[in-house]
Amino acid sequence: MDSACINYKDTGFFSQTVIDYLEDAPALRPFYGYRPDINGFTELLKNKKVNANRKILVEILTGQYSRMPHLEAVQNNISFLKSDNSYTITTGHQLNIFAGPLYFIYKIVTAIKLSRQLKEQFPGKNFVPVYWMASEDHDFAEINYTNIGGKKVHWWYEASGATGRINPDTMRQALNQYKGALGIERHANELAEIVETAYTKFDKLGDATRYLVNALFGQYGLVIIDADDHRFKHSFAPIIEKDIIEQNSFKNIEATNKQLHNLGVHIQVNPRGINFFYLMDGLRERIVFEHDRYKVLNSEISFTAAELKAEISQHPERFSPNVVMRPLYQECILPNIAYIGGGAEVVYWLELKSNFEYYKVDFPILILRNSGLVIGKETASKIAKMDLQPTDLFKSSDTIKNDWVKKHSQHNLTLTEEWRELTSVFEKIKLRAYKIDNTLAPSVEAVQARLKHAIDSLEKKLIKAEKRNYHTRLEQVEHIKSDIFPKDSLQERTENFGLFYVKWGPYFIDELIRHFEPLDFKFTVLTEK
Repeated sequence: MDSACINYKDTGFFSQTVIDYLEDAPALRPFYGYRPDINGFTELLKNKKVNANRKILVEILTGQYSRMPHLEAVQNNISFLKSDNSYTITTGHQLNIFAGPLYFIYKIVTAIKLSRQLKEQFPGKNFVPVYWMASEDHDFAEINYTNIGGKKVHWWYEASGATGRINPDTMRQALNQYKGALGIERHANELAEIVETAYTKFDKLGDATRYLVNALFGQYGLVIIDADDHRFKHSFAPIIEKDIIEQNSFKNIEATNKQLHNLGVHIQVNPRGINFFYLMDGLRERIVFEHDRYKVLNSEISFTAAELKAEISQHPERFSPNVVMRPLYQECILPNIAYIGGGAEVVYWLELKSNFEYYKVDFPILILRNSGLVIGKETASKIAKMDLQPTDLFKSSDTIKNDWVKKHSQHNLTLTEEWRELTSVFEKIKLRAYKIDNTLAPSVEAVQARLKHAIDSLEKKLIKAEKRNYHTRLEQVEHIKSDIFPKDSLQERTENFGLFYVKWGPYFIDELIRHFEPLDFKFTVLTEK
């Protein structure tokens, strides 16, 4: 594949806060630690304090991989985590069926590529790419579908509790629909076999997702972690107890959010008084403090303060961090130095630094995941014939058409020169009017403004008339846009990876790894040769 890179700000799809972070805006510096560059990693590695219990981490990962195919690259990376010179590069995501939209894949590719680049820069250390499965998340409606080739594949099921514990045995209809969408060409059977095994041979969605992601990325050494484990929670128990009783995360993050709001940052998540859920099979409900008791919403479960402490001590696995405490949990159980997330994730991590400082946990370097646009050969041919550049593709259809007509028309469609001449005339009229009566100047300016509006309208009519002369050519713009921006959104936010894998197989992932540059912070446009 050929690749071209453009600035994120030129796409129009990323918030100003994300752009400010990438451009090192001074106002945001208090809300994160080290910069996302090699110098930042150099400094972090000098000062990194690891909270994780490496022995327990390796034991749990070894157990979680006991039912997975043995892949040497994965086993080597798990073994590396025993040593003090090994660190993780982590990304996380929900357990979207069939790997959800493309950015699920892009997050993991970014982690793999960054791990390789850091190994080149720091050869005496090891860097392990990690996919953190959000297995405790309970929002089933966000993960029970995917879009492939313009078709929505939906898993119709009434689920409750942590999604990682759901049995995928009711997925047969969705599984058949997905396999049907893959077709029978090229690598279709290979991918169909992977998803068939994933969703029929395991009784938990967490394990099924691990199998699927491992089949795609295991050869690159990706380590997949499920933090829904008693031993991990036991190590986190002191913070669980302290935070529920003292509500420190609420105080810290609420104060930070006020500061960010004053800077014009759109707040992504708001903390609650208690930022933990109570978790059991089929149940994940918020804990609230009411009438001197800690109550589990939508249940009969409640605790006194003493009973709560005993429950945390005996069953820490029943306490599940929400979106603002999960990052702290992650950094406590992994020797992590970087977190890779999408634009909204990077912004919400900016809310969290004060809470990390309160609990004396190192804040990781925040990396905006790579974004990509994949263009097939047929669409690439249309783009070439239209003489469009990568940055042109992100403009609106009307803008592309107008610019194209102006560029290719035999006629001069702008009235800029004519307006310049008229402006000169109006300056003379203004001067004459001022000499006669100095109160007439506003009247002249009003006439000039009306004429400017009329000239602009006429220019639009000229372009519109010329567009009719190029109607057939300009129709291609609509075809191009609908192909690479489904539903007027970024391809990566809607389309599943499946048809790209059918077409190219593992080569697709190889090419993503080859072209993505995690520390360059550019949008990557990949074009089939």
